[in-house]
Amino acid sequence: MTTSAGGAAVRAADDGGRAGRDAVERGPAERGPAGWGADGRGVAAWGVAYAGFGLGCALTGEALFGAVRPGWAVAAVGAVAAVTGAAAARGGRRRPARPRVLRPVLWTLCALTGAAAFGLLMDVITLVFNQDVDSWPGAVQHALAALGAVLLAVSARTGGPTVRAAGTGSPPASSAASGTVQLAALAGTLAFAPYVVMKLTWALGGTFAGLSGAQMRAVAVRNGASGLWLTLESWGVDATALLAVLGVFLLWGLVRPWGQVFPRWTWLLRGRRVPRWLPLAPALLGAATLAPYGVFGIGYLALATTGVVTVSPGDFPTEADVLLVAWIGLGAFAVFGTALAVAARSYWHRTR
Repeated sequence: MTTSAGGAAVRAADDGGRAGRDAVERGPAERGPAGWGADGRGVAAWGVAYAGFGLGCALTGEALFGAVRPGWAVAAVGAVAAVTGAAAARGGRRRPARPRVLRPVLWTLCALTGAAAFGLLMDVITLVFNQDVDSWPGAVQHALAALGAVLLAVSARTGGPTVRAAGTGSPPASSAASGTVQLAALAGTLAFAPYVVMKLTWALGGTFAGLSGAQMRAVAVRNGASGLWLTLESWGVDATALLAVLGVFLLWGLVRPWGQVFPRWTWLLRGRRVPRWLPLAPALLGAATLAPYGVFGIGYLALATTGVVTVSPGDFPTEADVLLVAWIGLGAFAVFGTALAVAARSYWHRTR
């Protein structure tokens, strides 16, 4: 009798220990379908705004992506996002959601809006240095699409019956990316070298592709370059070359340990954890903009180089000159943007 009771007590203790370990592994903040509530409402609200914007552009004849018809496509994407977000939010509040149905839709919408936001970085650069953008409706669309891509990705990742480990609350130790990722970062760095040399040649008054530095400054003035841009040029510094250097700095911060913990040369910040959003926000924006811009641009340049399509020389003496400059620029954007995406993905997982 006593032995039987003791055995039952031991088994109960073992069961309790296993249950405790499972609870620790699963974590007290485990998010199931109910986690979709706030995320779904955010997606639904964004979808309504995006659909309204697209519908307004379509009805008023405002061009998006160089044409009027894409306004209807923007409205359709927003409408689907609104319905999907509402379904996720309703499932999170009242009954089990259907992650196998909603998640693929959310990820598909995320990919579409991410592609639609590809010009946002160019809009920001143009606005900073020229105090204007090529198209304000296009710039607003890029910003809304980027916001939607973030909301959709967050909702797709956090919704559904996923299990998250609670851990101890301490951040992961700083680490370097794998050798393959660092090779990608090296490729992105080297791809920008010809671009920086070309830009600095013009900034320092030299001639490249049949165009002198003085002619390039005249072109910049004619195109409405800001005083900041022209001041940097007068100092022998090209603004886009400076941005390229900052981009390379960001790229290596994503793959080296000093991108997770402030190094000693940061003085007051040294030894502190780097907030994840600080490198990830510009990295994701840059990758979403530069990679598709460069890749699609290279495809067009391939057609132009083989004579399938023609390009205007513009301010350059010949078509060959403009193609040379375009290959250097778009090649750098494509390789660097892809490397940035690879490095950002590695940083995301290493700091999670």
